[in-house]
Amino acid sequence: MNRTDVSSDTAAPSVKPSEFAAYAALVTTAVVWGGSVVAQKYSLGSFSAVEVSVARGLGALTILIPLWWWQEGGTVKFTARDIGIFAALGLGVLGNHLLTLFGLRYIGAGAAGVIIGASPAIQAFLSSTLIRDVPFRLVWGGCAMSFAGVFLVIGLKGEAAAGEQPWLGATLVLLAQVSWALYSIGGRRTMERYSPLTVNWTTLSFSILPQILLLGMDHKALTVGLGTVPLADWLVVGYLIV
Repeated sequence: MNRTDVSSDTAAPSVKPSEFAAYAALVTTAVVWGGSVVAQKYSLGSFSAVEVSVARGLGALTILIPLWWWQEGGTVKFTARDIGIFAALGLGVLGNHLLTLFGLRYIGAGAAGVIIGASPAIQAFLSSTLIRDVPFRLVWGGCAMSFAGVFLVIGLKGEAAAGEQPWLGATLVLLAQVSWALYSIGGRRTMERYSPLTVNWTTLSFSILPQILLLGMDHKALTVGLGTVPLADWLVVGYLIV
């Protein structure tokens, strides 16, 4: 049988450009997400936790607000109730950012990444128990396996042993994921009425306001002078912003 007789059905399926772009985006997201945990840990060498969080938040706002204005500016109207909701959601963002950074003081980046990886399970558990949108019987098994895996990795001579106070660090990072889960759950209805871009920059703005006040209590680079911070550390902060 000649090659020309082979049915086209037996040919290996080719990857469409759109599928390739989707896979590439997922891989890029995973790499950037994983690198962000390491970058946060590294940045604590020259900056305090609050300094890193404020710098990252302000830098992100310089990107988000112009982008939002370009896409939606002048068309979005906020009510007093909406502003109150954004402020409340900002507390979840505040807790997630600061608790993660404070936790990284006492725990390795690898161990923290394992805990952060359990965030979907934490959100599913809280969602099923608080707002009951999913029956608890459907999620408890997966949540239990996820939590058990985190405990094994962190507790049984895992990377957390490199931290000064591994259980304190693990607890803080875990609470950071709880804060993010509460933010995600509480913001579902708001996200039905506003775009993710709108919710993102407004809640981030409200989360930064109290952190600016906290700079007086937790600072490092501001004490020794910003000019003494190595260029590599500034590049890491820039990476966290993007």
